[in-house]
This record gives sequence, C-alpha cells and structure tokens, in this order.
Amino acid sequence: MPLERARIDDQQMRGVGGRVGVGVCHKTAPIVLRARSRGGAGTATQIARGGRQADGGIETSRAIPVRRIEGLGTPSAHASESEGRARNDLRQNHCEAGVHRLGPLDWRFGMINLCKLEGIMQHFSLLDLSPIPEGKTAADALAATADLARAAERCGYHRFWLAEHHNMPGIASAATAVVIGHVAAATKTIRVGAGGIMLPNHAPLVIAEQFGTLATLYPGRIDLGLGRAPGTDMATARALRRHMSPEDSFPQDVQELIAYFGDDTDVARVRAIPGIGTHVPIWILGSSLYGAQLAAHFGLPYAFASHFAPAMLEQALAIYRNTFRPSERLKKPYVIIAAGVCAAETDADAIYLRSSQILAFARLRSGRPGKLPRPSHDIGQEIQAPILAQVEEALSCSATGSAATVNDQLRAIVDAFQPDELMVTGMIHDHGARVRSFEIAAEVLTGLQQEPKAA
Repeated sequence: MPLERARIDDQQMRGVGGRVGVGVCHKTAPIVLRARSRGGAGTATQIARGGRQADGGIETSRAIPVRRIEGLGTPSAHASESEGRARNDLRQNHCEAGVHRLGPLDWRFGMINLCKLEGIMQHFSLLDLSPIPEGKTAADALAATADLARAAERCGYHRFWLAEHHNMPGIASAATAVVIGHVAAATKTIRVGAGGIMLPNHAPLVIAEQFGTLATLYPGRIDLGLGRAPGTDMATARALRRHMSPEDSFPQDVQELIAYFGDDTDVARVRAIPGIGTHVPIWILGSSLYGAQLAAHFGLPYAFASHFAPAMLEQALAIYRNTFRPSERLKKPYVIIAAGVCAAETDADAIYLRSSQILAFARLRSGRPGKLPRPSHDIGQEIQAPILAQVEEALSCSATGSAATVNDQLRAIVDAFQPDELMVTGMIHDHGARVRSFEIAAEVLTGLQQEPKAA
C-alpha cells in the first residue's frame, strides 16, 4: 500500500481520532502519513514503508494507526506488540524523510539517518523512574532518587527527569510533580523535569499550576515533557480520568498548556497562577511517529524513548528534523534520545547487575509487574526464550559493561543518530552500584563530548 504525506484542515480532521496520525484543529495542520484506501487502514509497521510525497490535495484515504507508547518511562503491561516486526520492516524497506536502506552496518540497528547534521552532542542527562527494589519501600526509593540526583549534579548531568507511572509496584514516581519538587529541593543547579507527564490523565490547567509553581520555586530549572499514553493499565486510567473521552485531544491540550505558561493578557478568562509568564520549556515525548510529527509541527523539542522502544527511532528522527517548523520557543530542531546504561568495573559485573532490569521488564511484559528484582546469574531459568528475545530487542538501545565497553557502545549510538542530547537510564537493585554506574557513564559521556568532531 503506497504511502503519501498530505496536509489536512479542520474539516477533514473531524472524525479522525483515537490511534491515528496527528489531528490538530488549526488553520495550518501538520503533515500526516496516510495510505490510499485499498483494503482499509494500514498497520503500525506499514508506516515504515516509503513512498512518494503528495504534490498537493487530499486523496480518499484512511489514517494509519500508530502505536501509543508515548513518554520516556516504561511501556504498560498490555503494550505487547513486537518491536521486532516493525524493526524488520524498517530494515527491509526504504524509509521516508531521509532514512534509506543500506547494506549491513556494524551497529545493531542496521540503518543510519542520512540527513547532514552539524555540531556535537550538547548535553547528557539522566532519566530516573524511582525504582522500588525488592526488600525496600517507596520511601527508600524516593530517598535514593534524591541521592542519585545529587550525584548526577556532581557528575555534570544537565537534566534529571522523572516519569509518570501509576499502579506499578516497582515505581515510586506516580505523583511526578511532587517528586520533581523533592529532587529540585535536594539539588542546586541541575535541571529537573518530567519525562514525562501523561497529559491525557490530567486537565492542562492543573499541570500548568503544578509546573508553574515548580518554576516559581526553582526558576530556570524546570522542564515539562508530555506524553499521550496513560502510563498504566486501562482500569487505572479510568480511575484517573473518571470520564474517558474517545477523542484524541492531545494536540489541543498541548496548545492550551503552552498558553497558560505565556505572558499575561487581558483577554484570558482562565489563567494559571502560578504559571503565567514562567515559559516552562515543553517537550514532546514519544516512541512512534506521532510525537515526531507533532513536535515538528509545533516547533517544540523532541525526546524519543529508544531505551525501551527503538524500532521507529531512525524514521521518527528523520521526520522530526526534516519537517520541523521554527517557532517562538525553538528556532531549530532539538532531539534527545534515551539509552539504557549499566556500567561497572568489569563487563561481567555489569551484565550481572543489568539482569534485574531484564527480569523486571520480562515480568511486566508477562503481566506480572512487581518490585525491581535482585540480580541473577541465570535469568534463563525464569524467562522463556521468546519473552527474553522480545525484552532484549526492546532494550537494545543500550550500553552495558566496563567503562571501555560502554564508551564504545555509547559512541556508536551518538555517531549513528547524532542527538543534541543523550539521556541515559538504568535500574540496578543495589543503590550504590546504580550511582557508580551513572558516574562511569558520566565520565564516558564527558569524554565523548570533548572528542574532536570527525572531518
């Protein structure tokens, strides 16, 4: 089924909702991927197949569903589609917006973005989920998060982000704005933010007031990343929202939120106080093409959750960079990509420590979420081979090993995707080992920043 990129207006967007392309009810709507209707709507993986660009007008078409695992945290337990299928489609087909099929490459993704980019990685940052290890409590996890943030500040990390998750026994960051305040109070200079807030769970005004208050208390240090998935199972999502609407109002909610952070006007009947004039930086988060299109259309920075859903990374970055529209908030594209990291004194030690995260992810995929398990020397005893393969695929954008090994693996990621910023994350059962892992990663990333750019 050939794909086209087309512009749509308000009238055409009515009736397009749910899990489809970008639906923005504005005079100038964004570019969306559409398929000519020959046999119905395509699948998520069909987005990966390249096609010619439309030369104007709208053909009779159906929007193609895209996956809704948006945000930089972890996928929900019921998000079980195989990233492997999408990744294989990406390998086998020419991709749109500057990503092309090449011969085999050394690095595991097998493709690179051919867009010519300038500059080097500007910053490196850290994403924390406040994991609750087996044998520990939520109070222990929140204390460990504050301690890790202080260590991150000492090591030169630019941001420290936390993610919204609900009804998950192993994650303590459900009240994300409160935990951000906890971390900001425990540190002095590092930026602190959400990676992200799942906006459909909340009224935009409430988020504007929360983050406006944070920005007032900690000026110049607060970020707000926005995702559009619930960050939980559907029963919990219903408990959060009470009245769930079938319409996808995420683009309109983003605009409403931006307006609340803007300068005060006499015409505004509803204002966020605190919030007005704080201009809190807003990021669009995602792991599919939806977020890339929306961030590009609104001229906002974009963060991709490649640490657990790397399948569409190449294509999403190409779409974002090639269709970006400068705005008052951002003049040129700015990309964060997330990568897992588990560093230790030896490769063997790092592999052992990482087993906790693999076990946790496998249990989540199997519908058995729990606290962060203790590490194991033989994860194959618990995880069936098909599940383990899925987990390894999902966590493949990562670096595990000694400082030298992690250096090589992170350099490969940075060279392949040329992010403006790399955000690392990782869950290790022992807090001291987790802090040390991020210290090693910071040393490596500082070195990569200082390397002269290849001619």
